[in-house]
This record gives sequence, C-alpha cells and structure tokens, in this order.
Amino acid sequence: MERVRNNLDYVQLIDASIYIFQSHFSSNIECADNNGNDLSALYGFTQFLIQFIRRIKPKYVAVAHDQSLFTGFRHNLCENYKSNRELPDENLAMQLQGCSEVSNILGLTSFKSTIYEADDIIGTLARNIRLEDKLAVIQIISKDKDLAQLLETDADCLWDYSANRRRYRKDILKEFGVLPEKIPDYLGLVGDSVDCIKGIPGIGPVKAKALLQELGSLEGIYTDLEKVKNLPIKGAKNLALKINENKELAYLSKTLATIVCSITEPNESFGSASKESLTTNMINKSFFSDFLDRYDFRRNEKEQLNRLVSSIIS
Repeated sequence: MERVRNNLDYVQLIDASIYIFQSHFSSNIECADNNGNDLSALYGFTQFLIQFIRRIKPKYVAVAHDQSLFTGFRHNLCENYKSNRELPDENLAMQLQGCSEVSNILGLTSFKSTIYEADDIIGTLARNIRLEDKLAVIQIISKDKDLAQLLETDADCLWDYSANRRRYRKDILKEFGVLPEKIPDYLGLVGDSVDCIKGIPGIGPVKAKALLQELGSLEGIYTDLEKVKNLPIKGAKNLALKINENKELAYLSKTLATIVCSITEPNESFGSASKESLTTNMINKSFFSDFLDRYDFRRNEKEQLNRLVSSIIS
C-alpha cells in the first residue's frame, strides 16, 4: 500500500539566479544603500526567500547559486557557450555575494560552484534525495525549461513561483511533445539561443518533435538515418543529410544541455548532500540584523525586512 504523501516528503530546490535577476531588472523593485549604491537584486531576493519561507513553511530546502560563468566545464567544451552573458560589475558581484549569504542566514542550505552550474547542483541533489527516499517529491523552484529534464515522477514539478505556475511531466509532454528526460535530445536538435547552444541548423520544434517521437533519442536518430528519409516530414531526404552533416554539433549541443546529476569531487559539498542536510533551521534574528547593517540598507527597507523576519519567527 502506497504511503500517503505529507508535507515532510516535499523537497524544494531553488534556482537562485532566476529570482535574483528578476529583482535586478524589475522596475517595481528599487533599493539603494545609504550611499546610493544599488541593492535591488539583494533586496528583492531577500524578500522572495522570506515570503517563500512564510508561505510554504518548508522542511527541506536547498538554494543553488550560479558562480561558474566562463569558468564552468561547459565553457571548456564550447567557448561560445553563454557567450551572450557578461560578468557582473563590482556592485552586482557584491549583491550576488549577499544573496548567497542571506540564504544561509535565513536558515536555508545553499550551494555554489565555479565548475558546475545551479542546474547541476539541483540535479545532483535531486538524485541524492531519490536514492535516499524513493517517496520524496522534488519541487524545483524555477521557470527554466532545461530543469524539466529532472522531473522523474508524476508528483515532481517545475514551479515558477512568481507566476504561481506548476508544470508536471504531463505538461512538459504537452508543451514540447517529448517526455522530460528527452529535453537534452530536443535541445541537441533545436538548440537554445538563451545559452548559445546551436543545435542543428534548420531544425525547429516541429521537426524535432517528429524525429524524437519516431526514433526516441538523438542516438536513435543517428542509428537509423535511413528511416529519417522516409518520415512524413517536408524535405525528409535533405533533413537526413543535414542531420548527418551536423553530427558532432548535435552531440555537443546535447552534452551542453544535459544536467549533470552525479558529482563526486570532494570539494563540491552538494555532491554528497543528504536530504536531512537540507533541513531548514531557525532564523537568527540578530545575525539577520547584522547582515542588513553590513550591506548598509536604508532605514525603511531594514525595518520592513526585519518585520517580515519577525513575522516568521513569531
């Protein structure tokens, strides 16, 4: 008999960058320190975490931060990977450090790496938790479609918290025409302009969907290119030729789009993190107040954030 799921079975894995940069670029969030330096990203992200804790009252949480731009293993595989991004300036770098600090101060376990991306941290944590507790439900707090590949059970979801939109396996299948675990194959074909992943030129969502529904995977496509020629797709013969000509690019694109879920380097602490290690802790109000002082928040914002934290503690 299947055990009834309860709140203790849920593990929330937060993709920090989505909410940091959402605050950074939002016209509705404006905050500066006492010297006029921008604190909007740090202020907005801190608000998000506090509201999340107050609303969800989570038991197990991890916050995954990105620190691997231009230093990660994917950039070593492809120098153009995420080449459309810029390194943060001094002010934003300071705020990113603050976002990492406040995650821990608010009682949440957080991780970052100069080699692996937040997606890999989330993927590895999800794998560890599933090996430990087969009944755990993974909720990934993000709107990034790449993370959909980690949805293994019908209860797992990709949760765009700001829009209050949850996407489950069935939703990913409906949206992309392929199961979540085939997202890397899908991106290997169509590419991803957001991350500068090329894919195969001329293959869009419609053709990628048809190819994967018929042949199952990128490997399946290259195993049976003759079958591609006979598919009921416009220009199927030329399509098979184009696929064959871009084999190396397709496999590189799939590799770049595939989330790493098994990391064993001893210096990457998330690689061996357990479910219990993600247990939320009580917020130390004194540490939080010191944090606001160190980042020189103005009086109004400081009072507001302290009130929010007090409402959780009480």
